[in-house]
Amino acid sequence: MTLTVFLATLCAAFFHALWNAFLRTKGSKISAMTRLSLFEIPIGLMVVAVLPMPNLAAWPWVLAAGCVHFIYKSFLALAYEQGDLSRVYPIARGAAPMAVALFSAAFLADQIAPQGYAGIVVLGLGILLMARGIFTDGESRRLLPFALGSAAATAVYTVVDGMGARIAGDAVAYIGWTYIIDGILFAGGMTLWRGTACLRAARRDWLLACAGSIASFIAYATSIWAMTQAPIAVVAALRETSILFAVLIGWLWFGERMSRNKAIAALLIVAGVIITRL
Repeated sequence: MTLTVFLATLCAAFFHALWNAFLRTKGSKISAMTRLSLFEIPIGLMVVAVLPMPNLAAWPWVLAAGCVHFIYKSFLALAYEQGDLSRVYPIARGAAPMAVALFSAAFLADQIAPQGYAGIVVLGLGILLMARGIFTDGESRRLLPFALGSAAATAVYTVVDGMGARIAGDAVAYIGWTYIIDGILFAGGMTLWRGTACLRAARRDWLLACAGSIASFIAYATSIWAMTQAPIAVVAALRETSILFAVLIGWLWFGERMSRNKAIAALLIVAGVIITRL
């Protein structure tokens, strides 16, 4: 991996943590996610306007991705309604690769090396320690099922996006159309569910939503570009440093409590992800 790709991947990790941080603003997190999703539509349109249409066979995958992203974003927003960025993000992000690894071992032909199982154990210990902190620190226990639901949806869309981007013939075009469908489904669905009240916000909140949507696209597109320049497993492992960025942002920006156990749990989760993906 060259220095350029290394720095680009770290940049993608930071921007992924950053767009999550924008959801931790005051007010409803569902409303914040709805506003962020609205901005995905023009971003997607600008991308697809200069790229060829994906292969016809990719469209079911685009629609599937939009539906899974809807579930993912719903669980994630609900988790942030209940807990801190530095608690929710490591669980939601760390449990996903563990779920993918376990699913692959149980139902797919993929062979997992001994170090892969070691990584799963380390990951599990980190997630258990992070979850234990919810109970010992008096935080809302309701965040745990939402964070784990977000992780499960992440595991699903990881597979869907991987297959869809390959079938589409152009990964960036696939991302653009996924953003459009995702934005329409989530913003439209939440507006129908909660009414137009979820769209009423101050100018500052709309600017944060726009910035969050741009940060999300940068994280996504940069990661995919990096995977064309270096081994996918290495890029995927390095990208999980976003967990550390999220913990630091929660601590330094939002003033979230940083205990020794939380810090150790975050480090274990990152280490476990890296071990499973290398």
